Amino acid sequence: MFSLLTAAIAPALALLTYFYLKADYRRKLHETIIRTFLLGILLVFPVMVLQYAFIEEEIFTKEWQQAIILYGFTEEFFKWFILLIFAYQHGSIARRNDGIVYGVSLSLGFATMENVFYLIAHGIETAVGRALMPVSSHALFGIIMGYYLGSAKLMPTKKRWLLSLSLLLPVALHSSYDYIVFLFDHYVLFGIIPFMLMLWVFAIYKIRLASKLDQQSPRTRGN
Repeated sequence: MFSLLTAAIAPALALLTYFYLKADYRRKLHETIIRTFLLGILLVFPVMVLQYAFIEEEIFTKEWQQAIILYGFTEEFFKWFILLIFAYQHGSIARRNDGIVYGVSLSLGFATMENVFYLIAHGIETAVGRALMPVSSHALFGIIMGYYLGSAKLMPTKKRWLLSLSLLLPVALHSSYDYIVFLFDHYVLFGIIPFMLMLWVFAIYKIRLASKLDQQSPRTRGN
């Protein structure tokens, strides 16, 4: 059981550390990041209950409905809502990189708990595939969500548009990920590897752009 938990948790902690350093994170908000990570873990339970209820009631039976509504929208909306309340409105977002790190920590908390359940059900031999695909994809969705949330905080004139993007882009990307899994079935790697490469490039671009814009912004210098 210890080895299973280690296999489930280690990828998320490694990715969180990587993006923490990649985002050039200097602000002393470690406790907030830990709380956000724990909120992501707790968020899995209501989301899974809701998804289970929809499946049992056979409300969304088509693959595209499950990809877009059941997984893409449901998971990203709840993550976005938590970030909006605890990080955007009542947190300490003072630059775009703050939003990115919060987005990553919440998403990886969610992915960690989801990963624990998956490995319990399917065995530790699935750990590598889970780390490379679902866990890292959650982190990348979190980067994109956090980037636009942070931008909305710093650009009040474009607040509504940026807040909309912070939800709609992760939903679209998450839905695409799940639909590719459904569509390619046993040949999923042929579809998911190009998608993941594109997602990594886009997310790293957003991190670099956030760092550049934060350095140029008078409001965020010295944080």
